[in-house]
Amino acid sequence: MFADLVRCETRLYNALNDHLREQHGIVTSQFESLCFLRDHPGARVADLAREFAAGVGAMSKGVDRLEKQGWVARQPNPSDRRSSLLALTPDGVRLIEAAERTFSQRLAELFDSDIPDSSLSAVAQALSQLRSRLEREQIGMPAG
Repeated sequence: MFADLVRCETRLYNALNDHLREQHGIVTSQFESLCFLRDHPGARVADLAREFAAGVGAMSKGVDRLEKQGWVARQPNPSDRRSSLLALTPDGVRLIEAAERTFSQRLAELFDSDIPDSSLSAVAQALSQLRSRLEREQIGMPAG
């Protein structure tokens, strides 16, 4: 099960990555970050790092790249001068709206198979429960 789960995740991620790059000039990690920022206004780099189980330094560099492209802006955090609040720019909003349609369509194509919806639903529920436990118990978080 572990091998199948990891290999499916890797292949899905790569397929979506290639498609997003071809259609919109972004990669899957950028897509996920932009979606998170859209859905969590006022998030900080630390919030992104926690969501994606990544190091703060690595996530900050990713945000730097998004900012350089003009898709994200850092704003002063009034409650903590050591951090910034992140916001999508108008270009970032337009990009994520278009990319989300592409992402959803490609994902649906990849899942259009002989797997019954009830099986997909059971897998989704099991993965959601596993993710909740790992996050609740802070298992698999990077050090630092």
